[in-house]
Amino acid sequence: MDSLELCAGAGGQALGLERSGFEHRTLVEIDAHACATLRLNRPLWNVVEGDLTTFNASGFRGIDLVAGGVPCPPFSKAGKQMGADDERDLFPQAIRVVDETRPQAVMLENVRGLLDAVFVDYRQKIARQLQALGYWTDWHLFNAADFGVCQLRPRVVFVALRQDVAQHFRWPAPSLKLPPTIGELLGDLMEEQGWRGTQAWKERANDIAPTLVGGSKKHGGPDLGPTRARQAWAALGVDGRGLADAPPAADFVGMPRLTVRMCARVQGFPDDWQFVGKKTPSYRQVGNAFPPPVAHAVSQQIAHAIEAAASARIQLKAA
Repeated sequence: MDSLELCAGAGGQALGLERSGFEHRTLVEIDAHACATLRLNRPLWNVVEGDLTTFNASGFRGIDLVAGGVPCPPFSKAGKQMGADDERDLFPQAIRVVDETRPQAVMLENVRGLLDAVFVDYRQKIARQLQALGYWTDWHLFNAADFGVCQLRPRVVFVALRQDVAQHFRWPAPSLKLPPTIGELLGDLMEEQGWRGTQAWKERANDIAPTLVGGSKKHGGPDLGPTRARQAWAALGVDGRGLADAPPAADFVGMPRLTVRMCARVQGFPDDWQFVGKKTPSYRQVGNAFPPPVAHAVSQQIAHAIEAAASARIQLKAA
């Protein structure tokens, strides 16, 4: 199965799709640092650096999956929730791409705010447009912690499936296994330079993390979010006012700060996934990512549905 990914970012969703058996024909992303990250980690992927509004997808007609993480600021509670009036709203462009390609399935993720009552008409409009193209549509709210990610990270996933595929689709069920605590997850990284306070810190960091806040190009830097988020991190023994360049030294005293690598692990990225850019652009790539384990869980169900529909077509022809 092949896929076309829009607003691919640093590869969180792409990794999940890869684990589900999708081969990326092209990934479209406007941010230069994120494109460099994708090329560094997967040199064989075709990464198109540019604005989605000028991307012509007609050459991908008949592809199995169109996926993406269109910008969240238009719907985020951290912003003004301007929706369709926000210049960063790219849902219309995603629908245009679907119309040009007519894939078997569509998978788009965004923030929880998109399910707020203020966006009822907006969601219905999106659904109607895709239903007119012959797709069954649905929205679902997930928490990354339900899929092993050490973070309270709610994300909304929208799917549109061709009718023959939709009858085989089921949303993934939460894992029965609890995610690790921050102390369990990051203890080895905190101890890399021999910090003598690691064990005491691990005992304090005995819960999962609050939502990582990545910030946008207009707002936010290399810190762990606004006051409430920083307070939640402080309860876990983490200084959220900024990020560290390296783990704490052996004689460090106080609350440590996370490194970009630690944040990436909190998001569910594998340790060998490298991020291009200095601290601020690297952290923005991490903080704005779709956790790979959640992307894998949903896309795996889509893959199963596509395979089941293909099998049913073969059986029908044989009969």
